[in-house]
Amino acid sequence: MLLALVFGAIFLGLIGSLSGYVLVENKLQRTNASGEEAFTIAEAGIEQYKWFLAHFPGNTTDGTGHAGPYVSTYYDPENGTAGTVSLSVNGTTSCGQTTSIKISSTGTPTDNPNVSKTVTATYAEPSVATYSYILNDSVWAGSDRVILGPYHSNGGVRMDGSANSPVTSSVSTWTCTSSFGCAHNTTEPGVFGAGTPQNLWSYPTPQVDFSAIAADFSGLKTTANSSGKYFTYGTKSSPQNGIHLIFNAGGTVTVKKVTAVTAPNVDAFVDGTTNASTDYSIIKTETTLGTYTLPANCGLVFVENRAWIEGTITSKVTVVVADVTDANGAVDAIIPNNITYSAYDGSVGLTVIAQNDVLIGPTSPSTMTINGVLIAQNGAFGRNLYDCPGTYEGGNGGTRLNSLTILGTTVSNKRTGTKWINGCGFYGDAGYQNRTDSYDRTMASGPPPFTPAVSTDYELMDWHEN
Repeated sequence: MLLALVFGAIFLGLIGSLSGYVLVENKLQRTNASGEEAFTIAEAGIEQYKWFLAHFPGNTTDGTGHAGPYVSTYYDPENGTAGTVSLSVNGTTSCGQTTSIKISSTGTPTDNPNVSKTVTATYAEPSVATYSYILNDSVWAGSDRVILGPYHSNGGVRMDGSANSPVTSSVSTWTCTSSFGCAHNTTEPGVFGAGTPQNLWSYPTPQVDFSAIAADFSGLKTTANSSGKYFTYGTKSSPQNGIHLIFNAGGTVTVKKVTAVTAPNVDAFVDGTTNASTDYSIIKTETTLGTYTLPANCGLVFVENRAWIEGTITSKVTVVVADVTDANGAVDAIIPNNITYSAYDGSVGLTVIAQNDVLIGPTSPSTMTINGVLIAQNGAFGRNLYDCPGTYEGGNGGTRLNSLTILGTTVSNKRTGTKWINGCGFYGDAGYQNRTDSYDRTMASGPPPFTPAVSTDYELMDWHEN
């Protein structure tokens, strides 16, 4: 009897423990299942608002006209009510323009309201900042080039450098001439060359419509006058004056009037023009207009003349360089020195939109860094070929420079160039000998205001589970 009681107690204890384990596992399984259901409901809320944005672009109030959260019922077509969705929607705006929309969606299942999941996604119209390069002309990327981010040309591409993202061309074939390193005019595939990895090359692909991404200069001038900053000086048709913008680490911008320039001799122009004149790009004399703080709600600077731009960017800023009074206006943006960011967490960014060229000046440093989205709307991005060895910047102007690093995006209507093969004859190549171009992931999801979009459809830029 005693033996039976002992073993009975042990048996009952084991049965009790096993039953408790089964119950705990069952509860855990139900909780996990409810968690998966909550996650699915939360994602459905994100997708629902994406659909809403497609029909009502830029609307951050779910059509209600008031702040959220916006709670709705989620229906299962087979089982009726499955749960609820609570949405919190916030738009990032500058100058009255919505640049991105962040959606936080919390899903709660009906059968287990104690369980919920939250998913946060950022949507935006994809801008040119999602690329490393966009060109409207054929191009040659040399063997020294390291390209990090999508690289696209509406013309042909000779790719001798390395890339880690798609390299695309909008043509099936094109004629490679001596200016692209071909000994004779040869017909080549849309993308060809000795670069790697070639499995990322693709052609033909749809064109990027440069007319669609063109800036509305008159509208931007009006906005800058009312909400941002507007500057001009001198006769806009004259290349011998303009505005010098120096961005300061303290968050201000020092603005100077350029009253006279020095003109280096140019052997060749990056935009392909054959005018043998000088390019009037070296500042000789200038006077200070003042030091300004940009409006916190509108980081837009409009310069209605040529502009020299340099310094440290501490917020999201767009600089527009254009002449809206002349139908044939073609003013340039010149970068004489480094442009850097004070932080690289997505809170700081620069977009430069030039009516004509975006040029690196002849006195640029041998080791140069440029952060920003650079757009040459009707011209080209690059550095002209100056006389070698040059008599300015200690003889550094046209000789071999060390390295150029661009973090951001280059958009050029014409062929780009920052290195000239045999440009200095006996001295060798002119310009920058090593070039690294990397698109800025943080600017792709939240660029400065008025950065041109390549599509009006909102796309997912960032996603995470809270």
